Amino acid sequence: MKEELSCGTVSCQTNLDQNYWDNQWQKKETGWDIGYSSPAIEEYILQYPNKEAKILIPGCGNGYEAEFLWNLGFRTITILDIAPIAVQILENKYKEKTGIHVVCEDFFEHHGNYDLVIEQTFFCAIPTFLRNQYAMKMHDLLNDNGRIIGVMFNRNFEKKGPPFGGSIPEYQFIFKKYFEIQKMEKCYNSIEPRKGSEIFINLKKK
Repeated sequence: MKEELSCGTVSCQTNLDQNYWDNQWQKKETGWDIGYSSPAIEEYILQYPNKEAKILIPGCGNGYEAEFLWNLGFRTITILDIAPIAVQILENKYKEKTGIHVVCEDFFEHHGNYDLVIEQTFFCAIPTFLRNQYAMKMHDLLNDNGRIIGVMFNRNFEKKGPPFGGSIPEYQFIFKKYFEIQKMEKCYNSIEPRKGSEIFINLKKK
């Protein structure tokens, strides 16, 4: 299972656009795809009470979490990806599942109102200079008391990303202005290849 993708020097972060990600899908270089929904995210969703919640999964890839949510009775799920090939796959995959809305769009241009955002290998895929903008955009998209939950890398990578790593102090600095950090700690139920290198987050909109 791949755990790293590289596009060379940090300067290439400016080239992580729709063409780049569509090319990754075309070449089947999808090392972020674990083949199923994240166990840590599943555990959180199992105790999340509001089946009417509006949920967003940005940078969703194959959207495994969306299927998990749908099977539990959630019916207001938006999954978003910038890569047209990924979106075409998702539209075919979920065409019979009313309540899963598939969008091909740049996250930073997306508009909507959500109660919950699920973070799974999206934050680590965007250029690091956009991380503060990510936090601001999430704050704008979330309703009052809305949350971001999910997993982030708690490590740095030898190769220049994506994925781009980081640490808890770095993430705290980025998010504390916009969110109450209710949980940001080592993830105890990561998948085996990522054990010890992930944190689980639960961030509540201020």
